[in-house]
Amino acid sequence: MDFNKQVIEEFRANNGRVGGYFEGSRLLLTTTGARSGKPHTNPVGYYPDGDGRALIIGSAGGSPKHPDWFHNLVATPELTVEDGVFTYEAKATVLTGADRDQAFARAVEADEGWAEYQSKTTRVIPVVILEATSGGPPNAGSASEALKQVHNAFRRELALIRTEFAKSGRTLGVQLRINCLTLCQGLRNHHTGEDMAIFPFLADKYPEFEPTIDRLRSDHVRIAELTAELQQTLDNVDADPQLVLAEVERLTTELENHLDYEEAQLIPVLQVAMS
Repeated sequence: MDFNKQVIEEFRANNGRVGGYFEGSRLLLTTTGARSGKPHTNPVGYYPDGDGRALIIGSAGGSPKHPDWFHNLVATPELTVEDGVFTYEAKATVLTGADRDQAFARAVEADEGWAEYQSKTTRVIPVVILEATSGGPPNAGSASEALKQVHNAFRRELALIRTEFAKSGRTLGVQLRINCLTLCQGLRNHHTGEDMAIFPFLADKYPEFEPTIDRLRSDHVRIAELTAELQQTLDNVDADPQLVLAEVERLTTELENHLDYEEAQLIPVLQVAMS
């Protein structure tokens, strides 16, 4: 309990980043106790499975018993998920049969540690899909702070991807591919939200801001083109890592320029509009 508390506090203080055993896990689950009915929060390792879904695996380090959070989700599939920037509601689905085996194989391909845990126990380690049911706002006190947090999350993901490329050698690991695709999906979701909500709100409130909004929308189109090209390259299982890296570098340059410009232009306006 003390160990979990320490990890949870570190996670929340550092926007989802923790070290040690849970380095890279980046998810906190708050489930409803199967017996107590009380909320319980646990850090978990996870595998991003595309389309906004996450796989969580009840390895419990290869122990003979399923983790408590798994029993909680079987009893009550609704839960709250924290990824460091966003807090959202989700629904859990326990995979069975071939679906479970295929999902577990994908996770093992990304991290052989899951197979090592399975070899230590006679139980079938459960695999659970988490799918968001309602999005929550970033864990921030204001709209401008929320924008900065989301942008910094993208910056961190880009830095991680580039670091992983340096370690990838001649082939692209599955996890690196998934990280790239998850970043692309996150950018699409964020920019769609801005295009449909924030930009119309600011354009209506401040007509003189329209040229800036036009520039930001144009940036979104360009970044969408780059992410589409990156995804197309990643679809090739034999993609040359150096070719993919070049695409990531192009996306990084364009995205960093866009994020810097958007913060310089939007944050002062949002601070006034929301005051």
